[in-house]
Amino acid sequence: MNEVFSDKVQKQIEKGIEIIRKGGVVVFPTDTVYGLGAGAYIESAIERIFKVKQRPPEMALPILISSVAQVHEIALDVPSYGWRLIKEFFPGGLTLVVFRGRAVKDIITGGGDTVAIRMPDHPVPVALIRGSGMPIVGTSANLSGQSNLLTMEGIREQIGGKVDLIIEGGPAPLGTESTVVDVTGEFPVILREGAISRSELERVVRFA
Repeated sequence: MNEVFSDKVQKQIEKGIEIIRKGGVVVFPTDTVYGLGAGAYIESAIERIFKVKQRPPEMALPILISSVAQVHEIALDVPSYGWRLIKEFFPGGLTLVVFRGRAVKDIITGGGDTVAIRMPDHPVPVALIRGSGMPIVGTSANLSGQSNLLTMEGIREQIGGKVDLIIEGGPAPLGTESTVVDVTGEFPVILREGAISRSELERVVRFA
């Protein structure tokens, strides 16, 4: 994805990359909803995500990646049907729950054995991930338990004073959360149906 950004957006992204590398927290658009992100390997930054969202520490956070190669970095093992889903729906509105690899910190998973991963089909988070040199924790940019925020005004009002940067440029989110599928068992299990329907998934994999 080699998106050409306007000078204004490019400067925001470059600033966002610097902030993420230094352990800061950034809001950015994705293809589904606005995201709140930080470097996935910087524990102090992840702690800030929980504080900004007022999210209970036992609630795991998803990880955003920019390439299929990073699946191997994050996941311990992915079954063959999981790879079929990746081939068909990455990048896009599919989040997979996989067994975590060694690189994934306990704070991200709430101490559990699994982690959720997604490859967004949006140039801004992809640029942030590639530029920072690491996957990013990417959760919805709203207080925990509240509805997704779909406007810059809503984001500024709710969490604007708690983050280091809000990136406003790039395509606007479509407003529908990703579909979440657990691929840690013999068969896939849909945990949340969102941007990708069950019927679309059934073209690729078989459910129990």
